[in-house]
Amino acid sequence: MSSKEVYNIVVIGASAGGLPVLSDVLASLSTKTKVSVFIVIHLSESVNPTYTLQRLQERSALPIVIAEEGMPIEHNRVYLAPADQHMMLEKDRILVRRGALENHWRPSIDVLFRTAAAAYDSCVTGIILSGLLDDGTSGMMAIKSAGGRCLVQEPEEASYADMPRNVLSNIAVDYRVSAHEITYILADIYSRGDCLPQEVPKDLQQEAAITLRMSSNMESTITLGDPTLMTCPDCGGVLTKIEEHGHTRYRCYTGHVFSEPQLDDQYLKRTEETLWVALRMMEERRNFMVNMDNRPQFSPDTTGRRAQRINELKDHITQLKSLLTSLNN
Repeated sequence: MSSKEVYNIVVIGASAGGLPVLSDVLASLSTKTKVSVFIVIHLSESVNPTYTLQRLQERSALPIVIAEEGMPIEHNRVYLAPADQHMMLEKDRILVRRGALENHWRPSIDVLFRTAAAAYDSCVTGIILSGLLDDGTSGMMAIKSAGGRCLVQEPEEASYADMPRNVLSNIAVDYRVSAHEITYILADIYSRGDCLPQEVPKDLQQEAAITLRMSSNMESTITLGDPTLMTCPDCGGVLTKIEEHGHTRYRCYTGHVFSEPQLDDQYLKRTEETLWVALRMMEERRNFMVNMDNRPQFSPDTTGRRAQRINELKDHITQLKSLLTSLNN
């Protein structure tokens, strides 16, 4: 490889509780390692990533920049995903797009890891730090299948262990380590010489290509798995079931992606929202009927039926309230 060609790719995913650990990792990285580091941190849309950059830069020996569309990839530089946009890798350049949410995150760890694995195969090292839920699990599978290495922060020391534990539950990782050991492992890995190119699995190439386009169609999506009778809770598109070594995901043809727990959670939320709408409409109808004028043209039979209907609506409202309470138990 030429001296200018980038081949030491490190991708890091962090969420709740991950920022202090990430700061420690960057503080220990040496310019001698010649790595290009890409980071996705789960932040609220309202959080300015410049604040995160400044906090990390205080201790980092490597310069940190917020990734931009078309930015070239350079050695000894750290790239931070911007707020509310996916960061993706092609060979030698970065793509930044506002595509569909994955696991209800944008930027998504899975999106970065998957595209990095497709572009740089065995030259990628993926690192998952403290965080909630399971973003990053599918991405780590992609890195592993392309011949890369997977490091996970020891869940017992993580502030929030969900992300590390979900990876460990689905993948035989290369390293399960304390945060302070990560930089030593990276130095050891990249002191062994150049990585050896490896063929990227076809299914990973296909999904990475769909991810990079940030759009798809039914024909290309069903090549990744089996179409289901279920629909996307975000857009109503048909969901395709994708199996990955015992880990199941669902992707719609507009680009939304859900793990099984995330899809279950979204269906529960949509169910609750629908029931609240039904409850409001029943309350409104009952109030309307209660306040209708007892005009002379209404016969006693009509008034009696209305009173009966008001009581029935009251019963339905009570049942709906009970159902809504039980949904969250």
